[in-house]
Amino acid sequence: MADFQTVRAGVGVRSAEIDAGLRAHMNKVYGTMSVGMFITFLAAWAIAGLAVTTDPTGATAMLRPGQYLTGLGEALYISPLKWVVMFAPLAFLWFGMGAAMNRLSAAGVQVAFYVFAVLMGISLSSIFLVFTGYSIIQVFLITSIAFAGLSLYGYTTKKDISGWGAFLIMGVIGLLVAMVVNIFLASEAVAFAISVIGVLIFAGLTAYDTQKIKVTYLAHAHHGDQEWLGKAAISGALNLYLDFINMFMFLLQLLGNRE
Repeated sequence: MADFQTVRAGVGVRSAEIDAGLRAHMNKVYGTMSVGMFITFLAAWAIAGLAVTTDPTGATAMLRPGQYLTGLGEALYISPLKWVVMFAPLAFLWFGMGAAMNRLSAAGVQVAFYVFAVLMGISLSSIFLVFTGYSIIQVFLITSIAFAGLSLYGYTTKKDISGWGAFLIMGVIGLLVAMVVNIFLASEAVAFAISVIGVLIFAGLTAYDTQKIKVTYLAHAHHGDQEWLGKAAISGALNLYLDFINMFMFLLQLLGNRE
């Protein structure tokens, strides 16, 4: 009887340790993601500020009456460099982050994530030129509330939603193809449909990725490999960061007020 109680107590202690570890892991995921979001929006705001001037002297492009693009603004938004700015985050995500995960320490991967956040901020800086500041803040708050609810659902639900993964990833691929095609079609109807579908896809991915982060931690926590768990936390933060950014951008296209 004493042995049974000892084993039971040991199991209880181990379970409590795993629960505490999971909470710490999720806190690191959300914390890293939040820092990445802050870096992105700070970079976007700073670049947008440097890209616009009220002084027409030397300016060759007018943004709107009383506002002109600086040399930096023309380079980023008008010259062929705009394509590099647009696709640089995607290229870094595919090649840079993958290499970082395999070759760098957890600290190095975290730095790579923050570099990616800066690139994303530069790529998204044009939103401050296109949309009003009020609508950007408004949509950001709406996205934050929706993201929190969806992530909480993914964390607390007892339902296995891992089956959503393949369907949602296929949706993302289809969405990317449609977005590239619409660059040349410039159809407002197609853009509206892309935005609506995009919101739904990344809403689903938010819940899916949250559950995946939790399940991954529980499956590997007993190994005690802190370096691996550190990288797993950054990988999870990256996934949720991308879910948030994409959901925000699609909602901004739907709800944002343009300048």
